[in-house]
Amino acid sequence: MTTTIPVRTLCLLALLLALISPGRGAEATEPTSDSPPRLEVPPALLPVWEHSMKNFSDADYARAVEDLLQDFEQKTGRHLGPGLRKKVGLKIYSDSGPGLATPFGLVRGVIAALERRGFKTENIFLVGLNQLRMRLTGYLPSLATGISRFPGHPVYVLESGRYYDPQWFYDSPLPSRFDPVTNEHVAEVAAGGKSNTTLEEDRKSFLATPLFIDADFWINLPVYTDHPVLGVNGALVSATLWNASNTLRFLRSPATAPAAVAEMAAIPELREGWVLTIASLESYQYIGGPYFNSLYTVSEPRVWMSADPVALDQLMFERLNRWRKLNGFEPISEDDARLLDFAQQLGVGSKNAEEVRWVRFGASLPPAP
Repeated sequence: MTTTIPVRTLCLLALLLALISPGRGAEATEPTSDSPPRLEVPPALLPVWEHSMKNFSDADYARAVEDLLQDFEQKTGRHLGPGLRKKVGLKIYSDSGPGLATPFGLVRGVIAALERRGFKTENIFLVGLNQLRMRLTGYLPSLATGISRFPGHPVYVLESGRYYDPQWFYDSPLPSRFDPVTNEHVAEVAAGGKSNTTLEEDRKSFLATPLFIDADFWINLPVYTDHPVLGVNGALVSATLWNASNTLRFLRSPATAPAAVAEMAAIPELREGWVLTIASLESYQYIGGPYFNSLYTVSEPRVWMSADPVALDQLMFERLNRWRKLNGFEPISEDDARLLDFAQQLGVGSKNAEEVRWVRFGASLPPAP
């Protein structure tokens, strides 16, 4: 499955449709012979699931994930088992470094649930962005011991440049230059190993093709922080800027980054296989992000899940602001989190948090602060 049409063109068409029918989620269509069944209802009409936790143990996560996935399958009619490709991808988050990465227990719980549904160990793969941070957070084997936390599961490092296809890219002219210090290697990868890049090469962000070409579907496992440019660093950002090449350029400007996130999240091929986002609230950060700072982290005994990443990000946006206000910090403004408005306009999901339908499992939890 390949295309030579710049993804930005497809996204602009989607924006036009979204403006004609504002607030409407992406409608399901008949699946092709080589793709898994799609959701029977738009993601924006599905609930947000919440499962209470006791101690964040592997057993606790395994129980929570199984309860959530079973209910999702029952309500949507979609079985999360192998399709024609026999593979499934997990997009993990490690980009804040040690202390603020996707919990191992959550990943193990998801893997165990997928194996029970028929996926072989070697066909459940993990995808992360940066090799150093993945190694520091334990997602790549320690250089001292060589021991893997997830033996038998392939782990793909996107910044290696080995998991991009030159025919799949998001095209944006602004800004077009690479960061010569922090993004030099990615520039060379995008240019096929050349040290000097053309203007055409500089404006492309190549997509992580294993998730939507190799897999029957994929699950997003983000961690939440605030972000100085985007407002909220969570489900949408993990699936877009931390899931493609040459994206640091967008973070130079609050005018371009939100639009880039929303447009990339609306790419039809990316959305088709992105079946769920599961986020643990074991640790999240309300100010100073995306760099980890333990002084500003919060832990809640909850796991959230939804097919609507916009709803999850909006709920966490409100949570981050409550914690900021409680501790005397200025809240994140609506203008600073415009990616949520843009993503809603493109039909990625709904930011109307007051309309969220909750499905809750486990012990009754105290209300949020």
